[in-house]
Amino acid sequence: MSAGPTPDGRPDLRERLEDLPPRLAALADEYDRLVGDRDRFLWRWIHSLLPSFTLSSVDDRQASRVRSVKTVLTMYVTVLDDYLERHGDRRTFSEARKLAEPDTSADPADAAVDAETFAFVERLWATVADGIDGAPRGDEFADVFAYDLRQTANAIEYSALVSDRPHLANLSGARRFEAHNMNLFAYVDVDLMYSPEFDPEDLGPLRELCWDLQEMARIGNWLTTWERELAEGDYSAGVVVLALQEGLVSPEEVRSAADPEAIAERIRENDVESHFRKRWARLYRDVRSRDNSVDSVDVDRLVDGMATVYEYHLASEGLK
Repeated sequence: MSAGPTPDGRPDLRERLEDLPPRLAALADEYDRLVGDRDRFLWRWIHSLLPSFTLSSVDDRQASRVRSVKTVLTMYVTVLDDYLERHGDRRTFSEARKLAEPDTSADPADAAVDAETFAFVERLWATVADGIDGAPRGDEFADVFAYDLRQTANAIEYSALVSDRPHLANLSGARRFEAHNMNLFAYVDVDLMYSPEFDPEDLGPLRELCWDLQEMARIGNWLTTWERELAEGDYSAGVVVLALQEGLVSPEEVRSAADPEAIAERIRENDVESHFRKRWARLYRDVRSRDNSVDSVDVDRLVDGMATVYEYHLASEGLK
């Protein structure tokens, strides 16, 4: 993929992204060969961005390991998402999500993809599991991590349900359920496994903050992917959900998929996106000003990182 300025004159984000380290590049090569739904840009994008919102409590000596684990975790979650939402492959999704479930076994024979492809998905999860094996506080946060990954998989199912039944679309559901697709809580869990000085008393306040930060990340994603997803038959992005809720478009229109560009144009004309830009700004002001009562993590740095996430989302429009 060539680099250069974007059509509107913005510097091309691809020029600022780091190359993947060899082990991750090898997995990306395998992904391209066996799955191929996403451009490698996405993996370079998240790998370059992760240090911006990694908890300050992570042991510096383990930062590279943590970054790699979370990059591969992103690959795994993205594969889950695409099998269900892009391909409607519930069989493969159901077996692949079991890989992350403690005391649950996946059966490759029940997946719709071939054995080599499912073995690659297994390898992705095994890489994540190996990455957190032996983490100083892995056992302490293992149950939280497993729970949060279930919520990510549930968010993928929720998105697919809304796309199948757009009459179900509502903004509260998008904020509370669909936002878990951002996987922020699971990223934080990995960080905590490698945070020797983190105070357990800070866990509740930190997770309360993460609800708002995760929605902020989701808003950035919604603003920059909703048009592509609409054309693909995915109606779960908050921008489209609000348009449905406000009656600007009808469930019948989006389900017919006769002219997704005409629907997108109507959404743009009604400036639905401005609702989310304003909400992101309100959330940012709130998390900036509140007393978060977290002493063992630099919360200001984390919030700054989520502002960087938003900037990266906007800079990557049309690229992921």
